[in-house]
Amino acid sequence: MTSWRRIAAAAALVSLAVAASSSAFAQAKKPATAARTASAPAAASAAVYAEQFRTVCAACHGANGRSDMPGVPVLAGQPSLYTITQLFLFREGRRSNEAMVAMAKPMKDADLRGYSDFIGTLPPVPAPAPATPPDAARMSKAQALAQQHKCSFCHGADLAGGQQVPRIGGQNESYLRATLRGFKSGERPGYTRAMTEALSQVPVEDLDLLAYYAANFTGK
Repeated sequence: MTSWRRIAAAAALVSLAVAASSSAFAQAKKPATAARTASAPAAASAAVYAEQFRTVCAACHGANGRSDMPGVPVLAGQPSLYTITQLFLFREGRRSNEAMVAMAKPMKDADLRGYSDFIGTLPPVPAPAPATPPDAARMSKAQALAQQHKCSFCHGADLAGGQQVPRIGGQNESYLRATLRGFKSGERPGYTRAMTEALSQVPVEDLDLLAYYAANFTGK
């Protein structure tokens, strides 16, 4: 099975699992004689998660989803399906980050969906202009590496990702470095083996160059 098919299959499984458990939870809570309308207060619910994001998540991730704190990922522009999967992995303890595991552990399925749906509405936010322009020679070499290892096959020619694949163009460079090294070493398990396999042929010394390229990528 090709990488994109494995990614799609994993996305479907996670989405179905969350949807199924959410449905079962709702049915268990629903009185047998009560007639529920289909018009749940979706707008009010969305507003609650938007406010929770601003009061809790924004401390690290930024009010607009873009943080320049070292090691903290940019959430602006990330697909909701990718986000819900990451929150699920944190909640289940499969991704190791003390702060995020503590945040996600008490979340119900509805919370996973509420936060991820809100994050999915955040538009991409360009990185602040660097004090000095990216090194042209380094970017050229990194671009050749990205083409060689077919990064755009899953992440797109614009590195914007989509569905279950994250946006990496303009992502925090330190976060990208740690992520690539984590996949390469096996320290960060993925929801599929797509990234592990993709990086299996990439020398460790090239990972930082790929992170540099994606972080400084402008689509031009």
